[in-house]
Amino acid sequence: MDTRKLTEILRATIEPNQRQQAEEQLSQIHKIIGFAPSLLQVVMQNDVPIPVRQAGVVYLKNMVTMGWPDKEPEEVPTEPIPFSIHEQDRAMIRDMIVEAIVQAPDIIRVQLCVCLKTIIKHDFPSRWTQVVDKIHIYLQNNEANTWMGALLCLYQLIKCHEYHIAEKRVPLIEAMNLLLPMMYNLIVNLQADQSMESVLIQKQILKCFYGLIKYILPLNLITKEVFTKWMEVLRSVMEQPIPEHTLQVDEDERMELPWWKCKKWAVHTLYRLFERYGSPVNARDEYVEFAEWYLTTFTGGILEVLLRVLDQYRNKMYVSPRVLQQTLSYIDQCVSHAHSWKLLKPHMFAIIQDVLFPLMSYSEADEELWFTDPHEYIRIKFDIFEDFVSPVTAAQTLLISCCKKRKDMLERTMHLCMQVLTNQSGEYGPRQRDGALHMVGTINEILIKKKFYKDEIDSLLSQYVFPEFHNQLGYMRARACWVLHCFAAIRFKSEPLLIEALRLTVNALLTDTDLPVKVEAAIAIQMLLTYQEKVQKLLEPQVAAVTTELLKVIRETENDNIASVLQKIVPLYAEQLIPMAYEITEHLANTFSKVIETDSGTDEKAITAMGLLNTMQTVLNVMEDNPEIMAQLEKTVLRVVGHILHHNIIEYYEEAMTLLCNLTAKSISEDMWKVLEMLYQIFEKDGFDYFTDMMPVLHNYITVDTNAFLSNENHILAMFNMAKTILNADTEDESEIHAAKLLEVMVLQCSGKIDNCLPSFVELVLSRLTRTVKTSELRTMLLQVLIAILYCNPHLLFTILNKLQESVPNTSITQQFIEQWIHDADCFMGLHDRKLCVLGICTLLEMGPQRPNIDKVLPKLLPSCLVLFEGLKRAYEARAEADEDTSTENDDDEEDEEVLSSDYDDIDQMNSEYLENLARMATKTSAAQGINVSAKVEEYDSDDDSDEDYEADETAIECYTTPLDESDCTVDEYIKFKKTLLELLNGEPALYHALTSVLNEEQQKQLNAVFVLADQRKAQQDSKRIEQSGGYSFTVPAQVPTTFKFGS
Repeated sequence: MDTRKLTEILRATIEPNQRQQAEEQLSQIHKIIGFAPSLLQVVMQNDVPIPVRQAGVVYLKNMVTMGWPDKEPEEVPTEPIPFSIHEQDRAMIRDMIVEAIVQAPDIIRVQLCVCLKTIIKHDFPSRWTQVVDKIHIYLQNNEANTWMGALLCLYQLIKCHEYHIAEKRVPLIEAMNLLLPMMYNLIVNLQADQSMESVLIQKQILKCFYGLIKYILPLNLITKEVFTKWMEVLRSVMEQPIPEHTLQVDEDERMELPWWKCKKWAVHTLYRLFERYGSPVNARDEYVEFAEWYLTTFTGGILEVLLRVLDQYRNKMYVSPRVLQQTLSYIDQCVSHAHSWKLLKPHMFAIIQDVLFPLMSYSEADEELWFTDPHEYIRIKFDIFEDFVSPVTAAQTLLISCCKKRKDMLERTMHLCMQVLTNQSGEYGPRQRDGALHMVGTINEILIKKKFYKDEIDSLLSQYVFPEFHNQLGYMRARACWVLHCFAAIRFKSEPLLIEALRLTVNALLTDTDLPVKVEAAIAIQMLLTYQEKVQKLLEPQVAAVTTELLKVIRETENDNIASVLQKIVPLYAEQLIPMAYEITEHLANTFSKVIETDSGTDEKAITAMGLLNTMQTVLNVMEDNPEIMAQLEKTVLRVVGHILHHNIIEYYEEAMTLLCNLTAKSISEDMWKVLEMLYQIFEKDGFDYFTDMMPVLHNYITVDTNAFLSNENHILAMFNMAKTILNADTEDESEIHAAKLLEVMVLQCSGKIDNCLPSFVELVLSRLTRTVKTSELRTMLLQVLIAILYCNPHLLFTILNKLQESVPNTSITQQFIEQWIHDADCFMGLHDRKLCVLGICTLLEMGPQRPNIDKVLPKLLPSCLVLFEGLKRAYEARAEADEDTSTENDDDEEDEEVLSSDYDDIDQMNSEYLENLARMATKTSAAQGINVSAKVEEYDSDDDSDEDYEADETAIECYTTPLDESDCTVDEYIKFKKTLLELLNGEPALYHALTSVLNEEQQKQLNAVFVLADQRKAQQDSKRIEQSGGYSFTVPAQVPTTFKFGS
């Protein structure tokens, strides 16, 4: 293909008036064999202007990303096979790409590296081992200008294998056998040269090495001898002095200089090696021996280098934030090990006093930000992502480790802090006082557990913290709020002290002129409300003013933490906030609009937006029982939800569905019925990605106002079509289980009112059952739809099955259904499923002469029922247990925590019992939230179906209730079962005998126990009925049609 012609077309794509025509030309020719290699040639030509090469390389990157792998034609082709680059072209690109990266300028190289990563991912090693040879040739080359490109190619090779298990990394390790020694020789030779070009190459070598050891340390490649050489390299990089001229660069930009970047990758690698492979406490089995060797061989040398870095910082020499942070993190690891602690111990207090203390004190940079951009100051202080890279957070972590794990460190630290706080001579200024209070607040949990300090916390607050609320300096007022929030959980010895703490904090929120102080005050109020019972009553007179102020602060700062303060306050003061509910919601809605309008795709904005939506949800939850207020709030909330759905802001769909669920929980307005249409349109457009999120809302539409639901046949049609789309897609995931549940809910909720729709339901379910169903959960849920129809109208079900039988002459559908059902009886879980299963069997037995033939399952019927009743018993017990309020608050653990002597390692031993409890809790809480989590600590024997030890009895979809699950439901499965069997004994004694004669002695006992329980439940029901004999009257809001024109 003519590269000159192609260059002209690319040139036209960057001219606004020619762009459309040029793009159309490209789309016409891009599939022609030879196009992609020609495009790469244009990109490689130095005489072509850079913007044109950029346009070409971006087009090439998109082509490679989308079209490199072979596309398989579908079994039933519905659409043409998507485009793939021809193998002939791929071979040519593979042949040129490494050279292209080596020669290209940075701006082009970045995009070519993305291409290379895709190519390696799909073609290495099967089609393309030559990439290793090409990298090898360029690294061997004496021309320094080829090394960076070759290393970037190597980096892509390593990144492609980053997450692979050891077996899948074999081709990489084979390549590194050749390339790692070259990397080593190159960095050793370059270390004498501290020019920018040389240091950039050294940095890239370190990045490659880090990528190689990030998740697996290949000990067969990196032997002890090789490892020692690399440790020497890392040490040497850390010791290299930074050139003087870098001090001319502005401090904010200095960390980006290659010399500091190089040190960052060196210390980052050191920390990773120690934390993952060199720490006997943390190391996996295969690295334990290595860890012991590492600890004794390298700790001294590396600590020496890192202590020198801290010494530079102590002597006011510049150290980049990331180098400092990683250095502190390495030292934090050293605290846990006896060997490293012995070496560190003599220096540790000096580190606390001269490094951690200054780091944790208010700085020049803080001061500048506080006054020039308080919003940014707040953002950084509360940014969880900042915590991963901040030296201040690393300082806090190290301080906690020392004071918690090592003798004398807590006492000496507190002595230092008190020295600063009590000093009258002016030796320490307010910034140092800030640092001292920061340190005290950081170790709050350790102090609370030591009786000696715990008894003094009241006086610490009253003498040294409360006065700071009146300080002229805003940062000291903010620190006072912060310290109070740290100690909010203590038992105040005197009530006046607690009252004063609250007064000062509320005053700071309402009257302070500095925004960061207001934010800290708000969080302190939240903590006091959380831990101090008396505060709820004390705050009541000012709750309206506090809420109003919080709304202003939320709008101004867009801070998610303040939204969570409001989430704490609203449920506690529901009555008092009723007059403000509309104002609160309107405020939150407007702030949400502002946040998403200015969202440029950052995580922080998304977290804030979700916080606002969750706060709205809290308001709706609290106001749920107040119809007038809910009617007011609905319009505001619908405006927000409408915006999310209309603009397809899918990251908030889950929250939007939760809000709709709140709005439909007690009643459904005209506007909310229109929302159902909107949900159906979304379902049709976005497929079923969000169906499980929609499910709670759909359930409300069916169950909250069933008559209104039935008054429009389109409502039923929409629900059926959604279920049908999902069940016909065979996705085999939880959405199918939810779809079947939706059908079952409709059957039970609308019993007798949608009979002419049921043939379509049955046909849909049967067609899904005839295809592969891999999980018992889905199979039982599909069967449950049929059992629900059987329970509501047995004659109708078997009429429908007989009618369908005509198209399947060879097998009996009815027999298959009954046999599968009874066979799977032990797979029904939870209360509802088992109850319906029992009621279905009772209904089947009560059919008399019209009952289909059950001879084949007869011997299994009662044993199956007994298994169900055994499961029901456990499920009822589990529910009763959950209903009991077992939240007995444990007293603070007053015992002093034991510090480690210098000879001990800090081992966090998690015994198996603890892990099992954790797994059990995870399963339980997730099931309660409608998530199906299986948290297994150890493998279990899959043959053991008894699940006696533990089961999450509340299945994930148990929350979608039906009339059978209501507390006032009069249908009791135990009573019904006993009544059915007694009627059989009298009416069909032969059948009764056939059912019971198969029971062994143990089963006979179980049956008697079920009968006894049935009598007890009957007695309970009777006494309840007498108690409630006042009776109820119901109103019917909507006219329900008697038939539906509804076919499949």
